[in-house]
Amino acid sequence: MRQPKHLEVVPRDAAAQFWAELSDEAARAAVAEPDLASLLNAVVLKHDGLCSALSYQLARKLGDQELRAMSVREVCDDAFAADPGIAAAAEADLRAVFERDPACKGFLQPFLFFKGYLAVQTHRVAHQLWTEGRDTLALYLQSRASELFQVDIHPAARIGSGVFFDHGTGIVIGETAVVGDDVSMLHGVTLGGTGAQRGDRHPKIGKGVLLGAGAKVLGNIEIGDYAKIASGSVVLKPVPAGCTAAGVPARLVACPTCPEPARTMDHTLAEAVYDYVI
Repeated sequence: MRQPKHLEVVPRDAAAQFWAELSDEAARAAVAEPDLASLLNAVVLKHDGLCSALSYQLARKLGDQELRAMSVREVCDDAFAADPGIAAAAEADLRAVFERDPACKGFLQPFLFFKGYLAVQTHRVAHQLWTEGRDTLALYLQSRASELFQVDIHPAARIGSGVFFDHGTGIVIGETAVVGDDVSMLHGVTLGGTGAQRGDRHPKIGKGVLLGAGAKVLGNIEIGDYAKIASGSVVLKPVPAGCTAAGVPARLVACPTCPEPARTMDHTLAEAVYDYVI
């Protein structure tokens, strides 16, 4: 199974073009909805790039009486400076939402409103803190993200780029879990353990995997690249690359499955037979 690749920095011209597109969306939205012009200016239009805007947006969401928004913003800025790849991943995640969610009309919507996207970006900051040994602050951000977005990701978990958490509500990802690049998962997904044992105990999700709503993948098992886990399934054994697993407990129902399921968001089961009553 591929591990998440090192997050590469987006070329300056590509990053600038992306930011121009996002800013243009915000400008048009401010004209269309004058009541939100102040918000759009504060969150997007007054900034000169994605890093600045994202740190402001996360601070606005995560700040509370214990950790003020200005402090959160400083933490985010430090994380982005320590690992410029975080910004590249944040951009790739926005592109993934736009490409895979038919309800998404552009980059602005997920940046402002989609809690799955915001939860992942909070995790990226928390993970950077975790790698620096700042466990308590990392766990604090995890707790705030869980309270605000209903997404609970342990800061030690490793998540690749271009990921899409659709809806987000109820997603739980354990400490030793690994989520590869270009993965899509829906609400209610759990990447958990099977008991109280310590050590490496959580799933390893390959590149381009699609995890349907309510899917539970439990234990230190591998889900191969471009596999598909059907909604509501409970997976306790490894799933080979390119296969579909479904059921409780899950069994293999299609090998190979559709190509790039996480990108197409194809939740159908290829061999299913439907009886129609007319």
